[in-house]
Amino acid sequence: MDEAGFTEWVAGVERQLLRSAYLLTGDLHRAEDLVQEALVKVALRWSRLRDQYPTAYARRILVRDAATGWRRRRETPVDQVTEFAKRPEVSSDAEAELIVRRALARLTPAQRAVVVLRHFDDLTERETAEILGVSVGTVKSQNAAALARLRTGAPELLDLVGRQL
Repeated sequence: MDEAGFTEWVAGVERQLLRSAYLLTGDLHRAEDLVQEALVKVALRWSRLRDQYPTAYARRILVRDAATGWRRRRETPVDQVTEFAKRPEVSSDAEAELIVRRALARLTPAQRAVVVLRHFDDLTERETAEILGVSVGTVKSQNAAALARLRTGAPELLDLVGRQL
């Protein structure tokens, strides 16, 4: 294995993956576990992935494993209190972060995954579809449904983003 290349790649994406996992789960410890599991899976396939898209593969693992956790628990502990200093920053404003976390908690797991990948990770519809293993049309419809739900169910988020949803 190309340890130097893998280590360099991890250094460049680990914080971003942790933020995504945290937004998907709302739980720092679960997010850290998801990232570690994803990194191990990428490491095991590094020789094949290093010249392709290891970050997309890691994101796919995060979303899939988070969804598996949702199915097992039937609820996501988004409102769980964690140590503030250790959380990956969603925003430098604690109130804004709480608003975003509460808004994401109102979405279905599929909608949350689409919103996190499209709007927080800034992926295209096609990249999001590939990671989620769905069609671009599904990404579009899930995104539209999520934004509609946020418009009606999270007015505090609208105030935060200036009515841009």
